[in-house]
Amino acid sequence: MVSVCLCARFQAKPKESNYMVANRILKYLKGTIDVGLWYPSEVSLNLIAYFNSDFVWCEIDRKSTSGTCHLLGSSFISWHTKKQACVAQSTTEAKYITAGSCCVQIFLKSLYIATIQVE
Repeated sequence: MVSVCLCARFQAKPKESNYMVANRILKYLKGTIDVGLWYPSEVSLNLIAYFNSDFVWCEIDRKSTSGTCHLLGSSFISWHTKKQACVAQSTTEAKYITAGSCCVQIFLKSLYIATIQVE
């Protein structure tokens, strides 16, 4: 996941090394084509979210990277990773920014689930 995000940062002006990394990612995906996700029908439909952030992970612009993953019951449904828009001054601030983003995503998913009336 992180490799794809790093690769995407250089899509405007890719270098030869970026093409090599993209090719390696595609080879990995080709080798995992038979791997799938299982969604059992008898589990509860509680939304669960996990989040994390890497404080000052990027040494170029000193911005942290946020990551969240979401589960519906015990089944994985989505993930999100993004470089934060601002420079955090501490680990706590980076985590706080990520927690806010995660809450918004879970709120929108809960509205969607309520709209389609999943019980």
